[in-house]
Amino acid sequence: MPLFQIDKNKASLVKASQFPKEKELQQLIERNLEAIFNCRFVATEFSTGAIHGGRIDTLALSEDNNPVIIEYKIKPSSDLINQSLFYLSWMKDHQGDFQVAVGQQLGNNIEVDWSGIRVICIAPEYKKYDLHAVRMMGANIELWQYKIYENGSLFLEEVFQKSSAMMELGHVESGKGGAGLTTGQKAAETRRTASYEFDDHLEGKSQNIREIVTELREYILSLDESIEEAPKKFYVAYRTSQNFVCLEIQKSKVLLFLKIKAEEFDSLPPNSRDVSNIGHFATGDFEYTIKALDDIELARELIQRSFANIGE
Repeated sequence: MPLFQIDKNKASLVKASQFPKEKELQQLIERNLEAIFNCRFVATEFSTGAIHGGRIDTLALSEDNNPVIIEYKIKPSSDLINQSLFYLSWMKDHQGDFQVAVGQQLGNNIEVDWSGIRVICIAPEYKKYDLHAVRMMGANIELWQYKIYENGSLFLEEVFQKSSAMMELGHVESGKGGAGLTTGQKAAETRRTASYEFDDHLEGKSQNIREIVTELREYILSLDESIEEAPKKFYVAYRTSQNFVCLEIQKSKVLLFLKIKAEEFDSLPPNSRDVSNIGHFATGDFEYTIKALDDIELARELIQRSFANIGE
């Protein structure tokens, strides 16, 4: 898609540019991790040891406290995906090494959530064979395509989303899905694998709560095809490059945690509060409580506002 610079109602085409070196792309992303992916920087060029013999471009921690691996290429290359899978395997077997790195950079009071490891690949383009391969693998890999322009603008677009690909394939990962398992067996499997599903949050909930959640879920996912649903232990997150709304589903109410600052309002809407200085499991500094279907109309407005705040 062409990019135009607007000056006094006159549109001028902005030419695409290139990064001379891969390190320049890497440093740009690392310096802007919070703005782009809402992640905290952990390490750069992280050595995986003499036996493994690799270096992970960037290690980070997501807003959900999940480990994040980021790999870069300034030219199309299938090696990017192969390297990422290599490092994903290493991470699963070396959780202690990552925890130490987090402690050194961010402090020892952070508990890493191993229910999901984000692997982010950033490249100027991907071949159709790469997209097909990642789709068939079912690995938790995000493929992001970038364009850099002569005026300094950077465009990032996710071109592969794991959750939607799994729906297309009807894929059920080992240890997930719960098909053929009793409620007790499924709970035990969830504890063993530290992985969660959307339906886990609806167990034991009333019909009213289920209807509220269903409407919210449909609305959130309809905002953009790039939105990914990420169930966690205590909440369900919805994100593109970063979370913009989290649902904490309780027995008598649903709490929305949104990427909104309280100062955006002259006076806070009903059933809402500023939780920027109040401890809570989900991400987001603004809480809105829903107890009835009538509360959803305002919820839609708040969700739309939060979605528009991505990157701020």
